[in-house]
Amino acid sequence: MTRTPSSHPPVVLVLRALGLGDLLAGVPALRGIRRAFPGHRTVLAVPPGLAEPALATGAVDAVFPAEAPGRAVPSLAHWTGPPPDVAIDLHGNGPESRDALAAVHPRRLLAHAGPDGPTWQARLHERDRWCAFLHAYGIPADPLDLRLPRPRTPSPAPGAVVVHPGAASGARRWPGERFAAVVRCLRAAGHHVVLTGGPGEDALVRSVAERSGQRARDVLTGGLPYAELSALVAEASLVLSGDTGLAHLAVAHGTRSVTLFGPVSPHLWGPPPSPAHLALWKPGPPGDPHGRTPDARLLRIGSGEVAAACLTLLRPAGSGSRQAGPEVARVH
Repeated sequence: MTRTPSSHPPVVLVLRALGLGDLLAGVPALRGIRRAFPGHRTVLAVPPGLAEPALATGAVDAVFPAEAPGRAVPSLAHWTGPPPDVAIDLHGNGPESRDALAAVHPRRLLAHAGPDGPTWQARLHERDRWCAFLHAYGIPADPLDLRLPRPRTPSPAPGAVVVHPGAASGARRWPGERFAAVVRCLRAAGHHVVLTGGPGEDALVRSVAERSGQRARDVLTGGLPYAELSALVAEASLVLSGDTGLAHLAVAHGTRSVTLFGPVSPHLWGPPPSPAHLALWKPGPPGDPHGRTPDARLLRIGSGEVAAACLTLLRPAGSGSRQAGPEVARVH
């Protein structure tokens, strides 16, 4: 096919219209794509609410709004530009996401469900899986290339321990009273703690605050704007959360973190191997990460071991011998 001369660069359209954690786990693949197509304009199809964090990664030139309920595949029928030079499916492994991209008539389509697509590797970590997918097409990508630039926005609480009790689903939401017990322990040890929550989580955050005696000025409800949230995490001394986007943001900023896993193993979604990150998890059969009630494995994690994990990471280097720590799943 002969390309019609144009003053506009060719476009690579990438589909990954999921959540914040999914976006950040996809950064290594997005950077591989960016390097592989240096003369192209990289456009990422994401929900409108993720436009700011997507652009903040530095891995894409523009975003295209694409959203569907839950984790469904959005339609791209509102694409009005010329057909992309390349379309890449980082959304899923089924024909639905492949077909959504095929509908914009790209010159080349890379997808697991494509005729030349690689085999879906369900047991790989999310970052590794998508980098391996690109490698199958001759595109190098480093799963550890996930750090974000430091935010220019000032943190609302520099040096604080950030505790985030919420999660997108009940299955990944550790009980609020246990978060409150950990907050009390951290404050008793002299640490400044702030509570955060996303949109719709105000009642949960306030409940944890009341149970722990948290001061009102250290309770950040309503969902912070992304720039402020990113700065808060980047300047925190530690982030404690469930398996949520905030945990991925802590990893992306190199902030120490303790993450509580339940239905999904940290070997599939956890932080990379590092003494700065502890993933607490009780092994067992996989559960439903989108279930409505707390996963049984998550409920087996006690507040005492979570507090011990936090205090272990918060202890200054060279402060003496460490006490026996909690049961920890270090991700390899």
